[in-house]
Amino acid sequence: MRAPGESAIGEVLVSAEEVQRRVAELGEQISRDYAGRSLLLIGVLKGAVFFLSDLMRFIDIPVEVDFMAVASYGSATDSSGVVRILKDLDAAIEDRDVLIVEDIVDSGLTLQYLMRNLGSRNPRTLEVCALLTKPERRKVDLPTRYVGFEIPNRFVVGYGLDYAERHRNLPFVAVLER
Repeated sequence: MRAPGESAIGEVLVSAEEVQRRVAELGEQISRDYAGRSLLLIGVLKGAVFFLSDLMRFIDIPVEVDFMAVASYGSATDSSGVVRILKDLDAAIEDRDVLIVEDIVDSGLTLQYLMRNLGSRNPRTLEVCALLTKPERRKVDLPTRYVGFEIPNRFVVGYGLDYAERHRNLPFVAVLER
């Protein structure tokens, strides 16, 4: 029994084995698509750290890594699309092949902002790789070139995704029961 107001881990939507298998497949696909080139992976903090770390181990072309941290305004479960950059890139991206690595694409509003912001810096290519997407929640049409899993409109935690900074360390993705 849990205390009132405490959350519990519910249904596992993506097992640890499924996560690792799909991350390997994505790494192989990215390696093929960018063969003969080097790639800059941009991890969106904090959630994408786990996914990015595993993904880059399966990419066999030269890669560099940089990070951005952003805050989107709105309720705890809804982004307004108003975004503030808390940590910007350390490297210039002009004329580079850039892949944004995201843990989850929900409404798409934050990612839309990132795509515009980074696109204005004139990268050679700019694509997105997301571990999870929630098509039901999408408010803007965004091209997401690489997708790990489409999931239903449920609040999920694990494999980098958190609730109040908890549950990121779970090796699977599960629904958070509140």
